[in-house]
Amino acid sequence: MTGDLTDRLVAALDLDGVTDKAGLMDRAARALSLPGWFGRNWDALADSLSDLSVWPEEARERGLLLVVRDWQAYAKARPEEWETAQEVFAHAMRIAPALTVALALGGSSQPPSGGAGGSVGA
Repeated sequence: MTGDLTDRLVAALDLDGVTDKAGLMDRAARALSLPGWFGRNWDALADSLSDLSVWPEEARERGLLLVVRDWQAYAKARPEEWETAQEVFAHAMRIAPALTVALALGGSSQPPSGGAGGSVGA
């Protein structure tokens, strides 16, 4: 497997409407088709993300790109939980190089905050 993300199996973790850790865990379990014994806590999420044996078979062969969408409202409502979630994602990526977690910056139902501009560039 190469570092090329275009060949990876893509899974979307949509956090739209999620207001707490339990909701995030439920969405993660569905998005990743985790087994019924998934513990719905941070350690279990870290273990599941970094354990290729619980990934879909196609992801085991090609790698997994987990795209987290509509996370901004959850991050604002539960900043400490969101910090932990980011730490879990980062830890899992260190353990499982076949995993990439990407935070989608668009698609939020929340209007952008801040001033004009909004472009990223040189």
